[in-house]
Amino acid sequence: MSDSRGTPANNASAPSGTASSSGTFGRLAAWSQRHRRAAVLLWILLLAVITVGSQAAGSNYRNDFTLPGTESQAATDLMKQHSSLQAGDSIQLVLEHPQGIAERKPAVEHLLDQVRGKSSVAEVRSPFADASAVSEDGTIGYATVTLDDKAQSVPKADVTHIIDTAQAAAEDGLRVELSGEAVRGAEEEESGSAEGAGMLAALVILVLLFGSLVAAALPLVTALFAVGGAVGLIALASHLFAVADFTPPIMMLVGLGVGVDYALLIFYRYRHELVHGADSDSAARFALDAAGRTVFFAGCTVVLALLGLVVLGLGSLQGVALAVVLTVLITVAASLILLPALLALFGRRIQHQVRKHAGKAKAKGREEGSRWRQLAAAVQRRPLPSLLAALIALLALSAPALGMRLGFADAGNDPRSSTSRQAYDLLAEGFGPGFNGPLIVAVDGDQAAGNAARAALVKADGVAATSPALPSKDGRLATLIVFPEAAPQDEGTTDLVHRLRDDVLPPLERDTGAEFLVGGSTAATQDFADSVAQRMPLFVVIVVGMSSLLLMVVFRSALIPLKAALLNLLSISAALGAITLVFQEGWFGVQPGPIEAFIPVMIFAIVFGLSMDYEVFLISRIHEEWERTEDHGHAVREGLAATGKVITAAAAIMIVVFAAFLLSPSRMLQQFGLGLAVAILLDALVIRCLIVPAAMRLLGRRAWWLPAPLARLLPTVALERPEATLERPGARSPAR
Repeated sequence: MSDSRGTPANNASAPSGTASSSGTFGRLAAWSQRHRRAAVLLWILLLAVITVGSQAAGSNYRNDFTLPGTESQAATDLMKQHSSLQAGDSIQLVLEHPQGIAERKPAVEHLLDQVRGKSSVAEVRSPFADASAVSEDGTIGYATVTLDDKAQSVPKADVTHIIDTAQAAAEDGLRVELSGEAVRGAEEEESGSAEGAGMLAALVILVLLFGSLVAAALPLVTALFAVGGAVGLIALASHLFAVADFTPPIMMLVGLGVGVDYALLIFYRYRHELVHGADSDSAARFALDAAGRTVFFAGCTVVLALLGLVVLGLGSLQGVALAVVLTVLITVAASLILLPALLALFGRRIQHQVRKHAGKAKAKGREEGSRWRQLAAAVQRRPLPSLLAALIALLALSAPALGMRLGFADAGNDPRSSTSRQAYDLLAEGFGPGFNGPLIVAVDGDQAAGNAARAALVKADGVAATSPALPSKDGRLATLIVFPEAAPQDEGTTDLVHRLRDDVLPPLERDTGAEFLVGGSTAATQDFADSVAQRMPLFVVIVVGMSSLLLMVVFRSALIPLKAALLNLLSISAALGAITLVFQEGWFGVQPGPIEAFIPVMIFAIVFGLSMDYEVFLISRIHEEWERTEDHGHAVREGLAATGKVITAAAAIMIVVFAAFLLSPSRMLQQFGLGLAVAILLDALVIRCLIVPAAMRLLGRRAWWLPAPLARLLPTVALERPEATLERPGARSPAR
């Protein structure tokens, strides 16, 4: 973002006025000003229609983690083809009685009869029908409730009815708890307090920045309008394509951060124009014409990075990406259309407060940007030590990411008060931790092949127990339930899945002629994690390549995009390292477990886009000053002085909004919030304030080098309209 083309002295002598040669964004701002009330009412009406429509239609969020081509998906398809009951997911009703569950057999059988009549239930298997379903001491047992579909496809209301029915039977010393992915999904809590805490913190920062509650509220109101509309539209869109149930909080997380960020950048330029003598309407038009281009380009970089997720082809993750893309697009539109209308409505009051605040600062002799200018000068005096110290720190924080283990947390990470966690602990106590995440082996062959598979599986390392070969309804398929020795999220279970597929079952296929497939929810989560790891390199290449090309077009430089890409990758790897230390290694008392498989790609897409925003804001100001003076050192100092405060304020708002999601009960949202907060913190402070000034100093004039053949091929794109092309009443043309 650019505050001005001139030096502070020139700016002070050139009060702002109406731009007679406004560009597209300036004309858009002028339209919004002329129709200020209509523009605001139109946004309110659209938001009301979308909200009412989405509430009337409801939402149809569903987690689609199907991955065609994986072995677990092939096993599921095969079981469905042969009408095997194991094609659906299951719920375990875990029972405990101090004198033994046999003491309460009539009550248990009555409970199971009630559950059999519930919707979405395909079969109920009593613990008394299978001796292996009761612990050795007889105090703990489990009944298996097989659902008619995968957990993500079963209505949450049906699962809630099963939970309520089962827990109502807990009396006379009988304890009933429930486990399974469907139960965990039905128990998920809302995270509204996180969004509220983030908005409150953002408002406090904005008040401190502008010294006015009205001025501080406008960027926040703009963001809320954008997020509200996006959430309603995605709820409607969930009826058309798969959108994961964790999408709304992620949309609000990104929408609030980006929305306040973009509105702040425009508002800060508007404030700058007011301080230098422009009236409210002229200041708004000039702010949109100058900073609006940067905001538009910044939004495009975020959208481009998010669209890279579509290339991964990972089920409902594509829906998440498209939902966040829509949020960013609506946010950009609100910043360019709604914000100018709000500025026109409240401009006089804001103008009075801004000039009053600026007058007090001038009376105290404070020059805006002086501290940032001093910081840049200090870094420029010793660029190499500053660069090396910052790089070493970021590399050290990135190191733990090399040992990151992708997967999905199981019920052992749920709150201790939840029934899924209580059931998890009871099963682990009575049967071993592996009973919480069984594998399902589908045998496409005769019963003899199924029996041979059981004999081999019982002897396999890491297997605690195996059920008999269960025939399908048509008798052409047998399925075995394999219980690992380790918990579902443990590395030992991951190794067991690969061992069965690579070593144990292939010899049986050769001997029996049958086909053996390892499936089940535990194997499916591992296949998802493996798919993410395999496709991540292509995703990184696409996102980095396209974003770097955009920067090359804008800044006419080959080294600036390369530097930006490397530094962005460094901030992302450091954020992933922080997540690994906290959630995988268990720092700060967090329950250790794997990193949610889609967290790295989501963080990469969003952080890479947002980091490019800050790169654009800072480098565009440096580039503008470089073109004006051709003094490289001066350009870097003035660029940081002009943008340091607004970048830091915008980053601070994003950090508090993202960090607020550490208050969420969802482990996935906690990881997401921590990763984004750490990445933005490092990007805004360490990279933008230390590494970029040092690197630009070391590159010198070479920073703007572009090979002649590329220069002829690439189009010329002006990110911001030069002030020299904008006529301001009373303004002097800046000297070359």
